[in-house]
Amino acid sequence: MREYKMRRGEHLADRLPDLSGTVEEYFGPITGTEEYAGSELYVVGEPDNPVFERIVAGAVDYGSKKDTLAVEFVERPAAEVLDDADADPAAAVDAKNSFLCEATGRDAKSRRESMKRTVEDDAETPDVD
Repeated sequence: MREYKMRRGEHLADRLPDLSGTVEEYFGPITGTEEYAGSELYVVGEPDNPVFERIVAGAVDYGSKKDTLAVEFVERPAAEVLDDADADPAAAVDAKNSFLCEATGRDAKSRRESMKRTVEDDAETPDVD
């Protein structure tokens, strides 16, 4: 599961007031929910694009911190996707990036840089035993 932060001063609820509707619009009907970090996330069990096996997405609330968007894209194996004439990998990547950009206000490059900074910050924090 990956978590994405919003741009400074922005909140997920402001960017996507109807998160479930947006998830359905991009990926297909919601088939259930799943708990993650104390929050209920939406599950799309049969996404519209056959590149994906399953998608889990939703807001994670950390109390005093800003909420984050938690997303897990489970993709089918590449060999299966290439054999499936209905699968459109380019459309899947586009849908994924468009959804994340709309939700976070950050493009793919900005999201990658933010993730790198998070990993670097974690590496500088000493382990406490």
